[in-house]
Amino acid sequence: MKRKSGQNPEITKNWKPATLAVRGGTARSEYGETSEALFLTSGYCYDRAEDAAARFAGEQVGMTYSRLQNPTVEMLEQRIALLEGAEACRATATGMAAMTAALLCQLSAGDHVVAAKAAFGSCRWLVDTLLPKFGIATTTIDGCDTAAWEAAAKPNTKVFFFETPANPTMDVVDIAAVCAIAKARGITTVVDNAFASPALQRPMEFGADVVAYSATKMMDGQGRVLAGAICGTRDWIDSVLLPFHRNTGPTLSAFNAWVVLKGLETLDLRIRRQSDNALKVARFLEGRLPKVNYPGLESHPQHVLAMQQMDAAGPIFSLYVGGGRAEAHGLLNALELVDISNNIGDSRSLMTHPASTTHYGMAEEARLEVGITEDMLRLNVGLEDADDVIADFDQALRAIGR
Repeated sequence: MKRKSGQNPEITKNWKPATLAVRGGTARSEYGETSEALFLTSGYCYDRAEDAAARFAGEQVGMTYSRLQNPTVEMLEQRIALLEGAEACRATATGMAAMTAALLCQLSAGDHVVAAKAAFGSCRWLVDTLLPKFGIATTTIDGCDTAAWEAAAKPNTKVFFFETPANPTMDVVDIAAVCAIAKARGITTVVDNAFASPALQRPMEFGADVVAYSATKMMDGQGRVLAGAICGTRDWIDSVLLPFHRNTGPTLSAFNAWVVLKGLETLDLRIRRQSDNALKVARFLEGRLPKVNYPGLESHPQHVLAMQQMDAAGPIFSLYVGGGRAEAHGLLNALELVDISNNIGDSRSLMTHPASTTHYGMAEEARLEVGITEDMLRLNVGLEDADDVIADFDQALRAIGR
């Protein structure tokens, strides 16, 4: 590969996703390094004062400050954009920085947002608490009910916001149908794709305007760093998001960007193996527990839709132990291989109790409304041998009398 091939759209347009995940966005320095270079610098120097002035005026190509541009971060942004099928991408310090920026950059007092009720706890906080503080009205609906999106839209509705599959209920939204409703009304759709990653689902193929990520999850995939990303059209990224990003500074560090670049190299391999493992574990648990929410199972109410939108169902699902918190915590405490952890997308199998961790900040009534009960657990199935994970659950379930 030549030094700039990874950033040449005439070349990268012919590459398949697995190739893009390894080589997309790469730009080698004059030293010809094999691995992407890590540029640990806060600022940049200029040969002449006029060059500095020209760069700040946008008249000269080049970097000015790492809050705005960094070569390593730029390589990651280009790679994610290529994988997503987007024109452009901006990386952020965390997934929640991405969600916050994707919303606030385009909303003002008097605007209205429609959001799916089933969502990550911090995303619900944005919708339920933060946006109303700025005079932005919000309505939460059942995201699986396509008609509800149209019914909730108002003349001042600016954004439809949802994640699919949803955390932790695994609700699946009909992306194409909801985006069609939004486009007909001039509403921008913002889709959180963290539970699938672009390796399994690309919402822009179904009409989404903006796709946001916690790259901490599947993209890194090994629990090492925090990162986020926002994808959109070049015009939206530069005209709408960039002014907010430049002046508020939710910037991704070059080191974290480099780590995520390394994670992306194995994303396709990891996510497909983990999806296979998750399906095997889910089938086992479905025979032992009252309910398992996994889009890969035929028992999931949106299974057909999920398989139309996704290449595989991913590594994450939720389950109901029966009883309450005591039984759920009992199962967690009895596990010997699977870790108790609130992270997801990791190469290790991890499980958490959403009601007391990731969704603790939601009001109990709101949790129960979307099905986050005290006996619900969320599982991320890792790269271990699926039979070992199943054996761990078998002994843990027997330990609590299941």
